[in-house]
Amino acid sequence: MTTDSVNLSSAPQRLDSIRTAVSARVLAGFEETVAAHEVIGPEIQPLTAVARSLLPGGKRLRAGFTAAGWRAFGGAIEAEEIVAAGAGVELFQVAALIHDDIIDDSRTRRGIDAAHLQLAQLHHRHQLTGDGRRFGDAGAILLGDLLLVAAIREFDRALDSLGTTARANASRIVTEMMAGVTLGQYLDIYAQAAPRDEDPALLLDRAERVLRAKSARYSVEQPLCLGVAMAGGDAQDIRRCSAIGLPIGEAFQLRDDLLGVFGDPEVTGKPAADDLREGKRTVLVAIALERAAPEDASRLRSALGDASLTGEQVHVLRSIISGTGAPAAVEDMIRTRTDVGLGALEDAQLAPEAVAMVRTLAAAAVARSS
Repeated sequence: MTTDSVNLSSAPQRLDSIRTAVSARVLAGFEETVAAHEVIGPEIQPLTAVARSLLPGGKRLRAGFTAAGWRAFGGAIEAEEIVAAGAGVELFQVAALIHDDIIDDSRTRRGIDAAHLQLAQLHHRHQLTGDGRRFGDAGAILLGDLLLVAAIREFDRALDSLGTTARANASRIVTEMMAGVTLGQYLDIYAQAAPRDEDPALLLDRAERVLRAKSARYSVEQPLCLGVAMAGGDAQDIRRCSAIGLPIGEAFQLRDDLLGVFGDPEVTGKPAADDLREGKRTVLVAIALERAAPEDASRLRSALGDASLTGEQVHVLRSIISGTGAPAAVEDMIRTRTDVGLGALEDAQLAPEAVAMVRTLAAAAVARSS
């Protein structure tokens, strides 16, 4: 057996080990954040219980990419700082998801009720006064903020022992990641509110910018580059890994777009065709609108954002989208971007074990069903 095949075969075990360590640190980091404030009173306990219901979920792909970048430049596997960085990325993701679910009025997340819905139910169970929905939304906003604080604590923990240059480079990536996701989220709600008869070419351009800013960069590129920076990689190293991570991140989000319309809710943990009910102007939808016959395009535009869509209506809309060839076009985009990212990976001349880890994570990101 060759050295490369040994490295490739060990990558899943390495990633499982990282996933386990990061998951434990995610929970511990959240508990440490809350523990100092228990004196506030028992009323905060239900809020933190909602966080605990959501934190164990997820595939920890972002933490895996962070560890791969770290390993690529000599970082020791499962070192305390990279586990903390992975926990920071995962806590930030949950914070962003909770806020995203409020914005989209999503009902479920990771197969359970979304945070704002859980808190609205708490309002009802405790017979609190006022508007239960408003209470749920407000509580979930605050919970997302609390998880963001926990994420920042983990990033501080991760970067504290680094040298000056590594700490500065890593801190910049964290800041850019947080700001980019926030502004990408705003661009997404702008896209959902844009005029229905907008030029399809502009719609597609904006959808690609949303994809890149809101998800692709922070899902793959920035976690990978964060690990590189923490391990002492220089600006050129970070650029090389950016060229790997960005196209794979775009492929990751394009897969998410397909699952948002055609995914099985038993597997995705979200209602069928949730993106249609939420009115998402994704790349998939933009391509379909550009290609559809005028009558079909009008029907699709009118249906986007209709939370009351029935199963039969969803079936019709799926048929319209499929009939345009948009799903096949998105599949081609996924393959192309994955190939570009993996080609850049081969050219980057990284440590063989890190290459195997990125390949394993890329396959999981773009071939997933949830």
